[in-house]
Parts: sequence; structure tokens; C-alpha cells
Amino acid sequence: QVQLMESGGGSVQPGGSLRVSCAASGDTWRICDMGWFRQDPGKERERVAHIDIGNGISEYADSVKGRFTIARDTARNTLNVEMEMSTLKAEDTAVYYCAARICGAVQYGHWGQGTQVTVSS
Repeated sequence: QVQLMESGGGSVQPGGSLRVSCAASGDTWRICDMGWFRQDPGKERERVAHIDIGNGISEYADSVKGRFTIARDTARNTLNVEMEMSTLKAEDTAVYYCAARICGAVQYGHWGQGTQVTVSS
């Protein structure tokens, strides 16, 4: 089993920065990819970034490219994925979810509880 726990997020003014973190526990050796998704009420869920745990290669949605940075930390037998968000805009407001994809799986099968990010003046 894999468990994911998000932290961070919060409220910030437009143009500000926030960080969200995701700590994975359990059978983390089975995880090949982790991503950050977001969803605002009335909108579809969007994958904003994901990272290959093995080689560290990351990809971003066009809406956040150049503003968000995802990174993984596999030191000390732990697996943590952080996403630094800068130059935040009102349209970045959403609940952000961490998700993990097990090696060999097509879908992200493990999800965190979500953390709120609000960008407002």
C-alpha cells in the first residue's frame, strides 16, 4: 500500500509564491511517477506537473510552465515530492492533490487528501 500526505499551500496575493509538499509512505519502492493535480469547483481536474521518480524528468501543463517547479527527494529512504509555485495568479486557486502511479500502472491509483491554494488580493 502507498499513502500520500500533502502539506503546504495556503493563501497568497497575486504574484506571490507558495510551496506544496507530498510525503509518500508505505511501498514507495513501487512508485514510478508522482504528480500534482488541481481542481476548482465547477472545473475539470487538471494535472499541473508530474515527475519520473527514477530519472527526475518532469513535465508541466502549459498553464503553469515557467512558474511551477516540481522536484523529488529520495534521500534517507523517504520519498517526498515538492512543487514550488511562483508568480501565482487568481486562476491558480484550487485544491491541489498529490498522486502516485505504481510502476506498470496506467493511471494514478493513489491520492492524497488535498490542500487548498488560494490566490486573491
